[in-house]
Amino acid sequence: MQKILIKNMVCPRCIQAVRTTLMELNLAFTDVQLGEVWLENELSEAKHELLKSRLEDIGFELLNDSKQHLIEKIKTTLISLIQHSDSELHINYSNYLSEEFGKDYRYLSSLFSAFAGITIEKYIIHLKVEKIKEYISYDELSISEIAYKMHYSSPAHLSRQFKQVCGLSPKEYKGQMANLRKPLDQI
Repeated sequence: MQKILIKNMVCPRCIQAVRTTLMELNLAFTDVQLGEVWLENELSEAKHELLKSRLEDIGFELLNDSKQHLIEKIKTTLISLIQHSDSELHINYSNYLSEEFGKDYRYLSSLFSAFAGITIEKYIIHLKVEKIKEYISYDELSISEIAYKMHYSSPAHLSRQFKQVCGLSPKEYKGQMANLRKPLDQI
């Protein structure tokens, strides 16, 4: 059994794309999750290079470094919490990440900043703003309801943060929605 680490997997479609690539290459696997694949057998150098090339063609990257892998796990954990959860986000992210990875938050934070070029806090804000854009595009919730659901202290706080990231207020964004959302792997 061999574990392969993959960068830029952010959603169920990414998992499916990697599964399809593995099947096309006739690579037997036991599991595919965000950022990780468990192969039944060790890869030869030639198969490794072929897999690397095919994954890069579809926007993914094989990781060799354990620190890079930890950064990707932090990202996928945060994406899962913020983007793929329908429950209200009443969570202390620093405590959650410390418990999830069994490491001091200051270590995780400095490692994340060094490798990702952005703080965990700013990364979380960007993810939340992308989720807010999604809610705005659905046009089912008011800004107050979105603020509560996304665990903002007030609609004004949400609006300020949204405008800092997007350069537009939520209301302005709603008026100019077309093509303003970013893919999660570009945050």
